[in-house]
Amino acid sequence: MGSVVAAGAANARSLPRGSQRPNIVYIHSHDSGRHLEPYEGGVPTPAIARLAREGVLFHKAFSGAPICSPSRAAMLTGQPAHASGMLGLAHRGFSLNDPRQLLFRYLQNYGYQSILTGMQHVAADPNTLGYDRNLCERSANGHWLSEASIVAPVAERFLDSRPKQPFFLDVGFFETHRDYPSPTVQDRAAVRSVPGPVPDTPETREDYAAFGASARQLDEGVGRVLEALRRNGYDRNTLLVFTTDHGIAFPRMKCNLTDDGTGVSLIFKGPGITPGQETDVMVSQIDLFPTLCAYLNIPAPSWLTGKSFLPVLSGSKTEIHEAVFAEVTYHAAYEPMRSIRTSRWKYIRRFGGRARPVLPNCDDSPSKTVWLDAGWKNQILPEEVLYDFMFDPTEHDNQILNPAHAEVVRDLRHRLDRWMRQTRDPLLKGAVAAPAGAVVNLVDGVSPGEPTVPVVGKGS
Repeated sequence: MGSVVAAGAANARSLPRGSQRPNIVYIHSHDSGRHLEPYEGGVPTPAIARLAREGVLFHKAFSGAPICSPSRAAMLTGQPAHASGMLGLAHRGFSLNDPRQLLFRYLQNYGYQSILTGMQHVAADPNTLGYDRNLCERSANGHWLSEASIVAPVAERFLDSRPKQPFFLDVGFFETHRDYPSPTVQDRAAVRSVPGPVPDTPETREDYAAFGASARQLDEGVGRVLEALRRNGYDRNTLLVFTTDHGIAFPRMKCNLTDDGTGVSLIFKGPGITPGQETDVMVSQIDLFPTLCAYLNIPAPSWLTGKSFLPVLSGSKTEIHEAVFAEVTYHAAYEPMRSIRTSRWKYIRRFGGRARPVLPNCDDSPSKTVWLDAGWKNQILPEEVLYDFMFDPTEHDNQILNPAHAEVVRDLRHRLDRWMRQTRDPLLKGAVAAPAGAVVNLVDGVSPGEPTVPVVGKGS
């Protein structure tokens, strides 16, 4: 782990009993993007909306990858997903290079007890990650349960036990991952519009109402955890972080490098943070780790590549980044892409020469079926795209061949290449092989539920 952690361990031993370091509660959802009530157009989530009013709401927070395991690995190790080793999904055979680089493992060196109560999604077996306590429940067949109806009571019981401080409580909800529950009349009535990338049809409206039903279950779980914090007095000395991993599971959202795929909810609330703030400062979830180090006044480990946005939490309108980066390598199937986003521009590059959609990388859904029936499989995808947020905020007008923007394209290409070199992106050496034992879908398939191909030897 290096000298930084060694020093941290020494500091941890010197912490006095009853130290007033704040507890940290990390609440996260699955495939929610910015489609929750604090955000314009979001479905009703009153508990999360109340939390936003009590803290700082980020309008331009982005994941390091629009894929479950890579996004969480990037956030919790403070580096690009490819640098952490997490190039695909943990339950399909991908893994971290070093779990000791995880945020909660680093905080253990400073006296924090780490507790898992729900989904983590950076390892097939959470017991390999090094939590001090894994309170997750299993089904009869050994499956780890992470639905809100299970996770919230587990987190409540932990908080009601009045644990000694400080603790890092990881509360991960399966919602709003597919499959969604059936929507109620109220869920349907709450739909004012459908997600921007998909057409407004009876099928997509019903699909989005079902997303709202899942979000309602998520919000009920979040509300129970927040109430447990209040009744036990932990809300006075707890930093609470709420976020999600990436965009929602609709076509051209999850697993895509547009803002619909990488844009995430992010709320901070805690001691010293002025409530009721909203900010348009552009941040990446990779910045979470260095921000917590700055907030706790502890040294940042050497592997971090993000920047602290503590000035934003203190009320300063400071620019943190000129650009943020994101990536896709594997989801269900191989689809290597990289992107750079500035305040005005988005540049996305596809690698490997494939010009057709990789359909297994979109979760099956009624909305996906609408696109498939309309001929999605035959669309041609450009190798490079350039979007101008000033005139094209929905990212549908590719300006890559516009001679007026030639210098912008050259600059963003250069900056993306430099980032890939600095972070030792394996794509620089050509196609990236999946690890032995991983399972992937064929790129020419349609559904992630189709038969997978096991990787043998060194990968393929």
